[in-house]
Amino acid sequence: MNQIFVLGLVSFFVDISSEMIYPVIPIFLTTIVGANVAILGLIEGIAESAASLLKVLSGYMSDKIGKRKILALFGYGFSWPCKLFFVFASSWQFVFAGRFLDRIGKGIRTAPRDALIADYSVREKRGMAYGIHRAMDTFGALTGVLVVIFIITKTTDHNYGAAFYRNIFLISMIPALIGWLLLFAVKDRPTTIPNVQRFNMSFKSLPKRLKLFLIFTFIFALGNSSNQFLLLRIQMETGSLLIMMLAYLIFNLVYAVMSIPFGKISDIVGPKIVLISGYLVYGIVYWLFALKGSTQFYIFCLGLYGLYNALTEGVEKSLVSQLAPDNIRASMLGLHSTLSGIGLLPASIITGFLWQTFSPLVAFGFGGTLGIIAATGLLFIL
Repeated sequence: MNQIFVLGLVSFFVDISSEMIYPVIPIFLTTIVGANVAILGLIEGIAESAASLLKVLSGYMSDKIGKRKILALFGYGFSWPCKLFFVFASSWQFVFAGRFLDRIGKGIRTAPRDALIADYSVREKRGMAYGIHRAMDTFGALTGVLVVIFIITKTTDHNYGAAFYRNIFLISMIPALIGWLLLFAVKDRPTTIPNVQRFNMSFKSLPKRLKLFLIFTFIFALGNSSNQFLLLRIQMETGSLLIMMLAYLIFNLVYAVMSIPFGKISDIVGPKIVLISGYLVYGIVYWLFALKGSTQFYIFCLGLYGLYNALTEGVEKSLVSQLAPDNIRASMLGLHSTLSGIGLLPASIITGFLWQTFSPLVAFGFGGTLGIIAATGLLFIL
């Protein structure tokens, strides 16, 4: 578990950096740069989806060469210099470039890193291993949010001008660099599993349960737009950057605290029940966000959204690693991440369009409905 812990530390520091800037990007875009909600959806959709195309390719390459670390190092290497685009942003195109490069790095590193976790964990405790990694990742996010809240409370000018946001972007580079350097301490685990020789993406060649799971994962992804819409909804309804950050803090706290318990539960009862519960919670949360409410209402809703994340992310990866043949495990982890990410393009563009053209109720109702449909489908195919 030592190598899993080091990988967790890497994610801890990199996520401090990521979550310092992620929740403020929609506010920076709409108030400082002057972009609208549709542009936000376009940026998030393209950045996440284009990067996701790399996840399956990176996973395949990891299986092909029998190496994980070198690809993970290259991917994590994007995490700190890309922040400079935000520092010098004078238009939404700079923000897009920063987000695009950041997600490219994530696309390269995700599958090899997840395969490393699988390599260093036994099958019977793999759900717990992913849960531990996810918890450390999310505690990093929690720390990043706390840093921003501290900066907000120490800022006397509550207009939060361009200098305020650029200071956050600059500071965020430090933990990202620390995380990247820590990754050098991780070692590839020698394996006797033969490397994959041919990359066959035909669904016909995959196990039936894995095929059906990937199909419903994609259906769910079509309604799973960027979390930045949730954050923007809170900030616009409450009129407070601090309240939005406090709600995001609760989200990350619930996410971090519950990741390991749900990982353990999935090892005991199987990932099916846990994952279906997560998709149902997602559908409920998005329908709640379609409604107007008080400050306490939005904080509760985002906390419930943290429960959805704890129920699904590590458990999804554990399920894919169980359903996939050993010699293409990293490839299938990458394919799963790719399908989820590709869905973000239409999901975020549709959500931004529905919000801009109709209302937040229509936008969030669309996502909530697809979440419930995906949960129902998984009930019958897993």
